[in-house]
Amino acid sequence: MRYLVRLLELVLLVLLVAVTVQNSAIVEFKLFFGQSWNAPLILLLLVFFVAGVLTAMLATFTYSLRVRRELSQLKKELRSRQASSRVTKDPSDALAD
Repeated sequence: MRYLVRLLELVLLVLLVAVTVQNSAIVEFKLFFGQSWNAPLILLLLVFFVAGVLTAMLATFTYSLRVRRELSQLKKELRSRQASSRVTKDPSDALAD
């Protein structure tokens, strides 16, 4: 199984190198106010891919923080409810003994 995974990784690497060679042409990326940036197409694709991954990670991170904060508040509420229930005794507890 390990060799099959390594073979798949090697095939994927060869395919990525082939795509890189095919997209090595210089393209012009036009910006605002007449500015432009000349770079290989594969570099532009890589930059925008990384920007997309970072944006997705940031969105996931903010959602994770919000859920973590809510979980913390719910744990505090549960602890306070458990502490208050320990103080007040239920009259039926005396009958169970």
